[in-house]
Amino acid sequence: MFLAGPAELAGDRVVLAGPEGRHAADVRRLTAGERVDLTDGAGTLAECVVTGVQRGALELAVRRRRTVPLADPAVAVVQAIPKGDRGQLAVELMTEVGADVVIPWAAQRCVVRWQGERGGKSLDRWRSAAREAGKQARRARFPEVAGLAGLAGVTARVAAAASAIVLDPDADTALGGLPLPGAGEIVLIVGPEGGIAPAETAALTGAGAVAAHLGPTVLRASTAGAVATAVLLSRLGRWS
Repeated sequence: MFLAGPAELAGDRVVLAGPEGRHAADVRRLTAGERVDLTDGAGTLAECVVTGVQRGALELAVRRRRTVPLADPAVAVVQAIPKGDRGQLAVELMTEVGADVVIPWAAQRCVVRWQGERGGKSLDRWRSAAREAGKQARRARFPEVAGLAGLAGVTARVAAAASAIVLDPDADTALGGLPLPGAGEIVLIVGPEGGIAPAETAALTGAGAVAAHLGPTVLRASTAGAVATAVLLSRLGRWS
């Protein structure tokens, strides 16, 4: 899967150049007659065949074009910022599984703080991770990686959601046993390594979230979101 702009995907002939073209022609060494899929990351998918090869570019003929609709219900994961590169790992895994939205959360017990220029660069890395994982997973619609949210932003999203779930290993209810809506947005909240602070839990549950556990073991903050998303998407019929 390679990324192209909407204007490029509108025609019957595409010249894939730039970084994507160089990777396809010089690294992957694709040749005439091979199939290539293009997407704009916003739902448009074009199935193409290579008709010509240049240095650093491919000439493609579009054979079929289709649009993948927005998911409904959609799954939005509020991901507390983990340490090091585990945040990017979390985004990669959630993208591969099928999360529709990822929201970085500056939870109270997060060790890492996104501030100033560093915060902007960190957000860019998360968005880049989602884009690259989306191509690897052959997704026509990449997940939205929203801007950094504080507790007020997360509680507002919870209040507007069709369903909201806080992952808590000590919860009495299993994620697999919760009722799920037939439409709207499901908000899944993943806390930091040190857990969600009691005041945050109170605010989230007060806004309508319910607590649920995944299973008998405790997962890392960087993997819990992907596993929980897989459970939800399986129950919603998007994994079968």
